[in-house]
Amino acid sequence: MNANDFPLAETLMPAEFKECFERQKAACLADPEPGYAARRADLETLARMLKENRTELVEAINRDYGNRSTFETLFVELFVALDDIKVTLKHLRKWMKPQRRHVDLVASLGQRAGHIDLMLYPGGRNRVIPQPLGVVGVIVPWNFPLLLAFAPLVAIFAAGNRAMVKMSENSSHLANLLATLSPKYFPTDKLMFFADDGRGLRGPAFSSLPFDHLMFTGSGNTGRAVMANAARNLTPVTLELGGKSPAVVAADFPLQTAAERIMWVKMLNAGQICTNVDYLFLPEGRVDEFVEHAKRLVAARYPDINGSDYTSIIDARAHQRLLDTLEDARSKGARLINLAPGQTPNAAQRKLAPHLVLDVTDDMELMKREIFGPILPIKTYRDKQEVVDYVNRRDRPLALYPFTHDKRLQQFYISHVMSGGVSVNEALLHVGQHDLPFGGVGASGMGHYHGREGFLTFSKLRPVFYQGPASAIQMLFQPPYGKRAFGLIELLMKLKG
Repeated sequence: MNANDFPLAETLMPAEFKECFERQKAACLADPEPGYAARRADLETLARMLKENRTELVEAINRDYGNRSTFETLFVELFVALDDIKVTLKHLRKWMKPQRRHVDLVASLGQRAGHIDLMLYPGGRNRVIPQPLGVVGVIVPWNFPLLLAFAPLVAIFAAGNRAMVKMSENSSHLANLLATLSPKYFPTDKLMFFADDGRGLRGPAFSSLPFDHLMFTGSGNTGRAVMANAARNLTPVTLELGGKSPAVVAADFPLQTAAERIMWVKMLNAGQICTNVDYLFLPEGRVDEFVEHAKRLVAARYPDINGSDYTSIIDARAHQRLLDTLEDARSKGARLINLAPGQTPNAAQRKLAPHLVLDVTDDMELMKREIFGPILPIKTYRDKQEVVDYVNRRDRPLALYPFTHDKRLQQFYISHVMSGGVSVNEALLHVGQHDLPFGGVGASGMGHYHGREGFLTFSKLRPVFYQGPASAIQMLFQPPYGKRAFGLIELLMKLKG
């Protein structure tokens, strides 16, 4: 395989991408390992950028969506990003410290000679030094554009790197705002934001730059293309993708509580979350009860789905796709439960009434692909193995949500279904835990970030051996090899054996 096997000619590379990359690369070479004070200052500046411009940032996201709940932007994006910075600042000095590692003893004579150690490395020391990778690229989706830009930046700056960030074509107002704001806080050789022109060329160009690491959040299909472009430069990637994340409610768990927690997540951001509950398993005979709880909750929480608390679907294409998904299910025999009956969604604002879908079959589109909207298919089950077998016949999900107070059953699902992450008796909230790594597995992604794992992802863990005053290798194991060398190697192999 060679570079010609991949699309994207050099002539398609935007000049601003190339110039920024070269500028940041030169800055890395001039200052390859920023110290603690510089990294702390970068993180504090990120926080200041968010705090000083919160009103403008919220409004830009609202304009991109048509209507985005202000509270959701503040809570799920701004607050989480600021909290991430605070936690990182608390631990940064510790993360940056070189780690001592054991220097191998070749062998110990132990009991036969009073614990005499034979050493090839007398006086030697081992250290692992976390060092910056260099220039990191970040490709940001539209669904949580502020958080999914700044959360990687927190880890990238903590690790001492520089960053180029490409925003989604559906985040044009936010992208333009960030591109304007960023130079007021950071030099362009540290950080630069780029808007997408919507023609489908800037993404492939951006992912073809020879970054030292590339972070992508988005769909699986686009993730494959990003990985292929990055491969031209052997650029390592972290891919945060999606998939169909299941929830399963056990018979012992209160159904009302499960409904409250699942429906909160399903309605958040109008369901446009990669870690959302994509389908739900309920015990046989409990569906009608869940439906009644869901109707009550939506009526209480969203008495007017055309109001500002209920977020719009991001664009007309996505809105139509969700309508088509519902119609496909209906035409194939599913029962659709409109959870906002009597309300007429504002089509111009791309509001979509939340739905439960019953009697689903695997040939329906909503069971084949990630839904990314306020639609929840429900399946029933009789025993736990039935759930496990169903999930395991499909791609590994980004998240798993078991609802049960039975500790052994919790562990059964955790052990038998591999997923990117797990929230037990809740949905989504593991993503907001800064000391937990976040990442997918298999088709739902690769690599981790958040907290210490993010710092490690964007660092090179540099192994360094420091030789002592004398070198046993030079004294004992240099050619021509004679009896002494062979005698020692035979002894050492016996002692290791």
